[in-house]
Amino acid sequence: MFRAHVGDDPVDQLKFMADQGFTALEDNGRRNRPVAEQESIARAMQKLGLEMSVFVATAGFNDVTFASDKPEARAAISKDTRDAVEVARRVGARWCTVVPGRYDLRLAWDYQTVLVIEDLKRCAEIRECVGLVMVLEPLNTVRDHPGMFLTRIPQAYLICRAVGSLSCKILFDIYYQQITEGDLIPNIDRAWAEIAYSSRGRSIRAAKSRPQARSTTATASNTFMPRATHHRHETQRVSPRQRGRTSGDHGLRGEQSPLTTNTV
Repeated sequence: MFRAHVGDDPVDQLKFMADQGFTALEDNGRRNRPVAEQESIARAMQKLGLEMSVFVATAGFNDVTFASDKPEARAAISKDTRDAVEVARRVGARWCTVVPGRYDLRLAWDYQTVLVIEDLKRCAEIRECVGLVMVLEPLNTVRDHPGMFLTRIPQAYLICRAVGSLSCKILFDIYYQQITEGDLIPNIDRAWAEIAYSSRGRSIRAAKSRPQARSTTATASNTFMPRATHHRHETQRVSPRQRGRTSGDHGLRGEQSPLTTNTV
């Protein structure tokens, strides 16, 4: 992300991030990096005291995946799930992002919802064993990702409640949700028990239409508030209104939200 400052070496970039005060890294493409590079980055992050936040485990933007009943779709999901577990072990990650793909134009919506829930239950069973939390990210279909199955927080809440696992929670991306449905604080309050991770401060996206702002937003493009932990480390939760803090704070009592930079 900081090639203009320190060059292409990812370890040098990590050192620069730490020097600038970042405490965590969201590396969406971590799973696709060579294993040796994953391990090198993980060692550097541990040495620098940087926390690994989310990486993308599954993101089907072009195909019907979780909403499909085709055997090949389920096989691909299973492979992605097991690969994500290996990546998490390798890099010390506790969260991974799942985008459940597109919806099927030829299948009734409720049937698709059941298929998504069943697939996520199978994924959760695998991830529970290692304490890895998959966070489902609803995306907006108005501006960025038309045709996606998962778009709204109430929809994600229903699915997570149906799956019923601490390894299946919500990624609340404020950028997407203010476009899709607005009503941010009431939705956060109502879905709070299922929100494990929040993404905010994505001003770098808006800066695309304001070139003069890019230099001031590139180093702080994303922050997050990881909340849910595995059942072995469960902590009492309170809503944003109850605890009187900003939405960028950790959802775990007594902890502060890491300042996170995003490589994407």
